[in-house]
Amino acid sequence: MKTKLLLLLVVTACLAHPMPVRADDKNEAPAVYPVAIFPFQERGNDVKGQGAKVTDILFANLIADPQLMLVDREDIRKLLEEQELSVSGLANPAEANKVGQLTGAKMLITGSIVQTDTTLYLVTKVISTETGRVLGTSVKGTVRDKLDDLVTDLASKVTETIGSRGADILPKIVSREDRLAKLKKEVGEGKRPSVIIKVAERHVGQSTIDPAAETEITFWCKELGFDVIDATVASPREADVIITGEGFSEFASRHGNLVSVKSRVEIKAIDRKSGETLAIDRDVTVAVDLSEQLAGKSALQEAAASIAERMLPKLAGKMKHNAENAARK
Repeated sequence: MKTKLLLLLVVTACLAHPMPVRADDKNEAPAVYPVAIFPFQERGNDVKGQGAKVTDILFANLIADPQLMLVDREDIRKLLEEQELSVSGLANPAEANKVGQLTGAKMLITGSIVQTDTTLYLVTKVISTETGRVLGTSVKGTVRDKLDDLVTDLASKVTETIGSRGADILPKIVSREDRLAKLKKEVGEGKRPSVIIKVAERHVGQSTIDPAAETEITFWCKELGFDVIDATVASPREADVIITGEGFSEFASRHGNLVSVKSRVEIKAIDRKSGETLAIDRDVTVAVDLSEQLAGKSALQEAAASIAERMLPKLAGKMKHNAENAARK
């Protein structure tokens, strides 16, 4: 058991920031990027209905690329309906970031099919969901050209652009130590509330070995000075704040020896005495590894870490504000 625990700790440390990932150090496999393809817009009288065809053909071409892990198209459809997002607004960094949090995509691909007289242009934008930076590419043809051939050429340019310049639009990988240092500065000094953490977790189709999301939230709380009470030996009545939620991971796809797993984590923090919801957040992350189990744990861990970075400063500030108000009464 100790050996297994040590192995998990080592893997967790190595995968603290899993995107992009490499298959292994020896083979130096290319980076793998989770990508969401959104419907293409249509501009021109003779291209009505062609946007959906371009999107479908592009998806079919890119799904075979080993450096890309594509978000399921049904997830994209639901996202557009539930969040009332417009494709034209995805260049907005705030909207792109929201899509990244809800789908796990690190890049968005969207674009237009444009007709000018008898000339056709297929134009794409590759947008980072974390920085808002954009790469572009296009192909040119005529209305008489086969659409399949034009989109195939476009797919080649997209993969070439992502392969050669994709890392330029993504944020620089930051170590866990640097992330913590930045967060400690943001949270500031002061007494932290006591917290009890309960995050239910499961991996669809497989048993869950250890609670990766709950462990990650606990780690960040302790590092920031929160008094963490063990939920297995203490009552929730002993804590100032109850942090609760759930997380699940599931197999997404396989490329050769690499397995892609998607996870979703939802967390909320509640003031135990008043019952007030102090903070609530969610995140979706895609991770890639040689093992489905390890990819699942890595995805859950990163989703929980992202939530902790956003939630804990809000939680600390809210509790400080409530304490100051109570002292004035």
